[in-house]
Amino acid sequence: MGIQLPELIRIATATGAAVVLAACSAAPTGTTQYRSEIAYEPVSLGSALELPGVIAANDALGLTMLRTGGEAAGWEGNTVVSPFSAYVALSMLAAGARGGTASAFDSALGAPAEARADAVAALRGALLEYDGDPALAAQDELPETPLLHLADRVVLDDQLVPEDAYLDMLARRFDAGIETVDLGDQAAKQVLDEWVDRETGGLVPESAIEPDPDLRLVLQDAMVLAARWLQPFDPGLTGESPFEAPGGTVSVETMRGSSGWAWTVTEMGGWTSVRMPYVEGFVADLVLPPEGTDPSGADPATLARLWTAEPATPDGPLVVVSLPVLDLSARMLDLTPALKELGLGELLDSPDLSGITTAEELYVSQAVQQALLKLHEEGTVAAAVTEIGVAGSAAPTEIVEVNFDRPFLVRVAHADTNLTLFLAAIRDPSLG
Repeated sequence: MGIQLPELIRIATATGAAVVLAACSAAPTGTTQYRSEIAYEPVSLGSALELPGVIAANDALGLTMLRTGGEAAGWEGNTVVSPFSAYVALSMLAAGARGGTASAFDSALGAPAEARADAVAALRGALLEYDGDPALAAQDELPETPLLHLADRVVLDDQLVPEDAYLDMLARRFDAGIETVDLGDQAAKQVLDEWVDRETGGLVPESAIEPDPDLRLVLQDAMVLAARWLQPFDPGLTGESPFEAPGGTVSVETMRGSSGWAWTVTEMGGWTSVRMPYVEGFVADLVLPPEGTDPSGADPATLARLWTAEPATPDGPLVVVSLPVLDLSARMLDLTPALKELGLGELLDSPDLSGITTAEELYVSQAVQQALLKLHEEGTVAAAVTEIGVAGSAAPTEIVEVNFDRPFLVRVAHADTNLTLFLAAIRDPSLG
């Protein structure tokens, strides 16, 4: 059944509040909002029973995106993805799936619908402790405390009316509603662009979705991180060093630093991981594979063990790291190869998304992510937008030195939950 007033609030807006998970922001002109009267119900991490499965599925999604996305685009250089951004967008779409499509989502996303929604709500609640203005991430100086901005919305074509149950789920677990606009009109591109630009602080300037007369639904997820290293690198030690890229040796700007007590090295099966904490809340795991191994080809179980390393201790080794400076700009990554590999290929053909609307059959026509990563002496800036279109004192006793002078993996995660937020395969740092 479609929306019925007064059961649901219908707000026609000229410049009203956009429906986002993280905060309320100005909505573009010409949109209309639908939102259930059901209240948002926060979920604690302790009560989210399927949290381990969701975190594991999030990691698997990230590795699949790294491997399939770069291959499909013919990229020989670097690939940056945000698995959690894609996971949230897919979860919002999954809330409207029924039948076999719902079962496929349960398998791919690591938990059944209700438990999955609980876990996403709990993870988002933990991350929103660091919410702030995404524009701060685009400034020259990193904020003193970490910033992680999250935003999501669902945009429906104005020809359709959303189902009550879908609106209820969006409100109860995602704290969101639906905006409507004519998605067949090129003016819709400005509506999508403005939201992406605003919610990433300009780091990603525009949407990757193209309006189309057949387009009925767009799900948008934005994530922005800016954080300082707990142990920063000395810029005076940064200089050119060789890097063994797949196409041959290149010279790249490389940082060099030692950890004091802050960094942890873990080795397993020929893979070496260095955990580098930020000032609070987040960590970076830098993973060096065996020589000749592509960083995206890691076994998920091996990475999971590497990523649960014990924190550094004062009696641990002194860790010395050489690490390329990274400035990887956002590129459009097609997510459809990853959807197919994850068993969600039917989304591109004839899925059952009748929980969103029964007015007509829906299928995923566009699934894209834009992600960027800047890693320098001070810290890290990362941003991602996912869009789905439907039509780590005493003197140490040893020294461990790790040189990231060949392809490697970068992971940025939330420390308390070990949730992967960004994942990058660095094959040639000389390429932006």
